[in-house]
Amino acid sequence: MPRLKINKMADKERVYIFDTTMRDGEQSPGASMSLEEKIQIARVFDELGIDIIEAGFPIASPGDFEAVTEISKILKNSIPCGLSRHTKKDIDACYEALKVASRFRIHTFISTSQLHMKHKLNKSPEEVIEAIKEHVTYARKFTDDVEWSCEDGTRTDMDFMCKTVELAIKCGATTINIPDTVGYSVPSEFKKIIEKLINKVPNIDKAILSTHCHNDLGLAVANSLTGVQAGARQIECTINGIGERAGNAALEELVMAIRTRNDLMPYDTGINTKLLSKASKIVSNATGFPVQFNKAIVGKNAFAHEAGIHQDGMLKNRNTYEIMTPESVGVKQTSLVMGKHSGRHAFKDKLTSLGYIDITDDVIENSFGKFKVLADKKKHVYDEDIVALVDDSLIKEDNVINLKSLRVFAGTGEPQRAEMILDVFGEIKKTTETGDGPVDAIFKCVKTLYPHEVNLQLYQVHAVTEGTDAQATVSVRIEENGKTTVGQAADTDTLVASANAYINALNKMIIKRKKTAPEQYYETNKMKGI
Repeated sequence: MPRLKINKMADKERVYIFDTTMRDGEQSPGASMSLEEKIQIARVFDELGIDIIEAGFPIASPGDFEAVTEISKILKNSIPCGLSRHTKKDIDACYEALKVASRFRIHTFISTSQLHMKHKLNKSPEEVIEAIKEHVTYARKFTDDVEWSCEDGTRTDMDFMCKTVELAIKCGATTINIPDTVGYSVPSEFKKIIEKLINKVPNIDKAILSTHCHNDLGLAVANSLTGVQAGARQIECTINGIGERAGNAALEELVMAIRTRNDLMPYDTGINTKLLSKASKIVSNATGFPVQFNKAIVGKNAFAHEAGIHQDGMLKNRNTYEIMTPESVGVKQTSLVMGKHSGRHAFKDKLTSLGYIDITDDVIENSFGKFKVLADKKKHVYDEDIVALVDDSLIKEDNVINLKSLRVFAGTGEPQRAEMILDVFGEIKKTTETGDGPVDAIFKCVKTLYPHEVNLQLYQVHAVTEGTDAQATVSVRIEENGKTTVGQAADTDTLVASANAYINALNKMIIKRKKTAPEQYYETNKMKGI
């Protein structure tokens, strides 16, 4: 696909998405991403349909410079962008990092509020004007795609902002970004700022106006949308809303708000919304920042409904309680949450929707009993919980793999080693393996004694009681060809619990290969009306 001509205004209803997850998002404390993770994210973003990807701040560090360069090499559709201050050294670094791309953007900024000019820059308004003239002109020598930002724009004197914007466009900027740097503005105010710029800056038609809103007051998305309604045609945002302090405007919320309320906001973002959930997960995994359950669009509970009135309404017509379909953002289907008031009939219908079609009444009854016990302990029982219950009930036979003996040698100076004896299909087998830590050595023993290929998706340890003799519960989740099983085990010896949890998950997988549980329990036999 040819690269987009961002600075052309042929379609005034097109709203361009400028993602800054890997620049502003990474500035969130603890959100640092490796080069490999950034490249993986960039590939997904490119597929997602993001117009401009701000890959980093090249001058900030060698790592940032390398990331911008490598991302610029791989993008097929999105335009790579680097950030620079108003210094030639910064702009040179941007160009050097970006020049491998056939088309790129240099994004340069300077503070314009009285507060920032005095206390941060120690510059007069006249000096800021000269800096804009010099550095926007300089950036324009390297590319015809220059973006200029007035940092702390929403606390900038309006007449001065108009003056700086007009100058930046005159010097060659094709995108003008108005940052609400500290999340100070409110929608009515932000709308007036955009409208005044459109009405008072004589050459404003030669550039695209952009929003960059922070979430300190929880208004980043609202301010961004109001800015678009007022005439802005680019939104700067991040996946999951990550960013400094309270974060940035969340890309997925903005895109789905425009799509869902297209009657009030008749714009097109060009985003493949079915990849939003995927993008959210990959960023969450890379940063280590979990997505809150009640997060709009991509949170675990975004399409979950409790048993009762809502559930009944959903079964009759999904539009009663859903304003968008889960499939539209890449979620397999709605989750109707089972609770302690759910009966056998509802439970059986749920099993059918999860793909358990031919299981016996005994398995259903056994699973239902476990479900009622669990429902008394948990406020919500999700589909994943029910799958685990049924998987347990399906294993009526003795486990085909059993732990007979385990010795682990750990400490400093030597590789960690495990000695294991297993009963595998009635045959006693023994092995010794070393690993990167005792748990790795244990899991290698199991793989040696029972050769198999699975993906370890989760290894988690929880202390059940207090003190040094606390009992540990270990959870292990493995995946094979789309099938997933979870094994749990408890022991005062964490390593013994780890071995038993892995073996438990493996036994379930062996049974699952022969039973009716689907490869992806969301994929087929969807619940009627969902």
